[in-house]
Amino acid sequence: MNDSGLGGAGYFWCLRDHRVESGDDVCPAQYRLGPYATADDATRALETVEKRNAEWDAEDARWTGEAG
Repeated sequence: MNDSGLGGAGYFWCLRDHRVESGDDVCPAQYRLGPYATADDATRALETVEKRNAEWDAEDARWTGEAG
């Protein structure tokens, strides 16, 4: 049993098991990224996180006047 309570609401990337999970077979919330619409999107979850973090860091730098 897990703590998901999702009942098939998309696909997730499990940071603990390094795999795509869905349905009732998902790791606890603290270990997963998502939900994503497709398994392929979930596979690229870490790339998505890196891209968003870079965009947010750039926006923070613009906001604080650190952008050059």
